[in-house]
Amino acid sequence: MQRSVVFSGFGGQGALFAGQVLTYAAMDAGHHVTWIPSYGPEMRGGVARCTVIVSDDEIGSPVVRHPDVAVVFNNPSMEKFQRELRSGGKLIVNSSMVNVPVERDDITAILVPGNQVAAEMGDVRMTNMVLLGAMLAAEPLVELEAAEQALRDHLPERKQHLVEPNIVVLRRGFRNGTQEQNR
Repeated sequence: MQRSVVFSGFGGQGALFAGQVLTYAAMDAGHHVTWIPSYGPEMRGGVARCTVIVSDDEIGSPVVRHPDVAVVFNNPSMEKFQRELRSGGKLIVNSSMVNVPVERDDITAILVPGNQVAAEMGDVRMTNMVLLGAMLAAEPLVELEAAEQALRDHLPERKQHLVEPNIVVLRRGFRNGTQEQNR
């Protein structure tokens, strides 16, 4: 098994952190992983994305032209990665922020109101965990519990108070992802 996932949004939306949580969970579960971030020069509001590869075998190259899964937080990410996603891939869409329609019929699109769910759960800044949970439901690269443990083990000490709220939101996103709202 080798699967590639792109998380993409504006800087400050937590796309890179969602990718890190997946990376740590997969690594802790014994998989080979790569995590490659890419972001613009802006501190907030610029483009931020990362590519994660999870594999049972060594990874020959971290370069991915057509990811298996794309988790898109905003319209520019939707426009770019809807086109680049491989045929048969899965597109996890933050429908709270994305109004670009799904135009391909050879992919599975899962629409998750990430911002809305996170706000209902107490903090819109946890949208990234909603979308990560939905992605894990649609593409179970690691067990949900592994992602929860990655949050516990790898969140810095100064942010440990955020572990449990993030786990609650991650679980809620997982439930949303199992309801697959395909177009």
